[in-house]
Amino acid sequence: MTAKLYCFGESGNAYKAALTMALTGYDWTPVYVDFFNGGARTPEFLAINEMGEAPVFVEGDLTLTQSCVIQLHVAEKTGKLLQGDRNEIMRWLFWDAQKGSGQQGVLRFLKNFLPEDKRPEQAIGFVSARVTTALGVLERHLAGRDWMVGDGVTLADTACCGYLYYPEPFGFERDKFPNISNWLDRISALPGWKHPYEMMPGSPADRGL
Repeated sequence: MTAKLYCFGESGNAYKAALTMALTGYDWTPVYVDFFNGGARTPEFLAINEMGEAPVFVEGDLTLTQSCVIQLHVAEKTGKLLQGDRNEIMRWLFWDAQKGSGQQGVLRFLKNFLPEDKRPEQAIGFVSARVTTALGVLERHLAGRDWMVGDGVTLADTACCGYLYYPEPFGFERDKFPNISNWLDRISALPGWKHPYEMMPGSPADRGL
């Protein structure tokens, strides 16, 4: 049975789930959520996710929300991307949700997808500092290692890279973070990898940005 992932290309959280399925060879197809035109707030969408967020994973009678939950389901079902210390993998999934993607996604949205006259400069400054600190943690962790946990790619990698392939500026410049940059190259060399705008429908270009 082909799973459906309700998603849109601009979402790094949706990308984490999509990338996990792509790297494990999971049978899935994207379903576009027109987020920027209210697609996640329609009664039909809220019926499958009361939180009004993407991604949503639907496979038969099973519906899952929150990217980490989807990632874990896919990994456990395929037996892939969980090799290594399970506690350490989970530690980085939770770290990413709070300190990584959880901050990067907000900053990217504020700096790129809000009209310029509505961008809250004080909030942008505050979140920028948090993003820079978190990127420093990631850069130091990847010093002298190829992958986030153990000797191969795991869910920790597909979680923590979620927003780092996007071109819109939000404080991450690859030349300033060589360990992260090399790690991203290793991930993008894996069979099944695609850029988020190629893996999922929807991009700023579609909206004339």
